[in-house]
Amino acid sequence: MTNHLLSADNICVTRDGNNILDNVSLHIAKQDFITLIGPNGAGKSMLLKCLLEFYQPDSGEIRRKPDLKIGYVPQRLIAEPTMPISVQRFLQLRKKSSPQELQEILLETDTLALVNKPLSVLSGGEMQRVLLARALLDSPDLLVLDEPAQNLDISGQLAFYKRLDFAFSNRDISILMVSHDLHMVMSSTKQVVCLYHHICCSGKPEVITKDPEFISLFGEDMAKMMSVYHHSHDHQHDHSHNHNHQHNHG
Repeated sequence: MTNHLLSADNICVTRDGNNILDNVSLHIAKQDFITLIGPNGAGKSMLLKCLLEFYQPDSGEIRRKPDLKIGYVPQRLIAEPTMPISVQRFLQLRKKSSPQELQEILLETDTLALVNKPLSVLSGGEMQRVLLARALLDSPDLLVLDEPAQNLDISGQLAFYKRLDFAFSNRDISILMVSHDLHMVMSSTKQVVCLYHHICCSGKPEVITKDPEFISLFGEDMAKMMSVYHHSHDHQHDHSHNHNHQHNHG
């Protein structure tokens, strides 16, 4: 298994005669930042469920590094107003953390001011920060996020991905994320995997936008927007970085 934290080989899931996942293989190593993209209904969330062992695939094999710690950020969490629970209480449920560790995570995710608030009154952006804080408690080896910024406005998305980038740059952590906002994570992600029931294409962000499979799934406009974004991003960094796209993270 070499240095893989998590490996999926030839995963198949069939429902009502339809192939949701068809021979999908994915390997996540230390210090990987992989963004999983694909149209709605492509099987992205199902793949995450299989990797997280929420769902048993019909065939294929999933292997984990022994004692692998995973932090998970769902798309959203609807808090029940009739069951008031504070942010602090929520963060400490099933999570053993020292007061110092909790304080550091609250500062890192900008949630310190929210600790005494009930979950049910949080805005979408505040809730996603709290979910990120909870996922980072225990110092996971792998952070898995399922469209974490889907319900946020543009400024909320930018702020969330900035925090994610900070966590990746400052922790010994790997990230697997499902996202529609590929242009937002172009500068962070090392590998893009394009899924449409099977893996259509995968590679570095700057390469994948030129792939015919990517263009056929997302259209010429998206591909052009992505390559323009990447081109301008590179130029901003010409003076201080080379272009291997792993410069930020060692």
